[in-house]
Amino acid sequence: MQTQSLVVPRSGLFIGFAVLLAFSLLLAVPANADWWQIVILGVVQGITEWLPISSTAHLLLTSRALDYQGSIGGTFEIAIQFGTVCSVLLFYWRDLITQAAALVGRGQPETVTTARKLWLGVIIAFVPAAVVGLIARDFIKAVLFESPLVMAIALIGGGIIFLWIERRGTFRPQATSADFSTVSNQRALTVGLAQILALIPGVSRSGASIVGGLLAGFDRPTATAFSFYLAIPTLGLATLVDLIGSLDQIQPGDWSRLLLGATVAMIVGYGCIGWLLRYVATNNFTLFGYYRIAAGVIIIGAVAFGAL
Repeated sequence: MQTQSLVVPRSGLFIGFAVLLAFSLLLAVPANADWWQIVILGVVQGITEWLPISSTAHLLLTSRALDYQGSIGGTFEIAIQFGTVCSVLLFYWRDLITQAAALVGRGQPETVTTARKLWLGVIIAFVPAAVVGLIARDFIKAVLFESPLVMAIALIGGGIIFLWIERRGTFRPQATSADFSTVSNQRALTVGLAQILALIPGVSRSGASIVGGLLAGFDRPTATAFSFYLAIPTLGLATLVDLIGSLDQIQPGDWSRLLLGATVAMIVGYGCIGWLLRYVATNNFTLFGYYRIAAGVIIIGAVAFGAL
């Protein structure tokens, strides 16, 4: 089963985006003078969640730069991830419907087999980081989220790995679209173990899972698309767990902020998914490697001069 590299949306989807954005602004603007900061953070989340450059690091550092006061102990930055979960669901909705039918045995035998391999692989890849994340949740939020140096080192380290893996070039030959028939339990486990590192702010969930996929033998489009599918349970559960654990800190007025941030992240993230799939069809990840290293160096410089 080869996924389409880009799903062309219907005009109704754009109308829905516009209506939801208008509704979110209507709720948030009158009650929140910092609504423009929320929009900026939503844009940052939408872009950086899918690019392998660490949404967590960019979101937390942007929040500090803006002196945003609505973080709710980091819950805001995690909760608006729900918007990017929605973006991948909307982007792949046709494929998801086909795969849901295939999982219960409807469709061509090849389609059924590939869909079952894909989702078994997603489950296998999901488990390692989910278990470690649940165990270490409090430590991660209290310690790692507060350290710009940790984020900088993780960004630089990830950038070096991207440059190394592209120079190494031992993954499957380039392809123009994802081929999930190549998913195996062993490859999925490799992705899952790599994703554990993404619990460190600055590593990047998409970056870790893409690198894991490349090392496991996927081509770039398949490694990238598998990362998108893996985001559905990973980000969905992370958001749900954090919201439940932070309900006592969330005030009634915070919900309009969360809705606006998630909405902006969803709209921007939807466009970013399509761009990245087109990009990896004809390019490698070297550009992101250099960007990560540059960003990490800038952060270290900002810390040294007391700007962070």
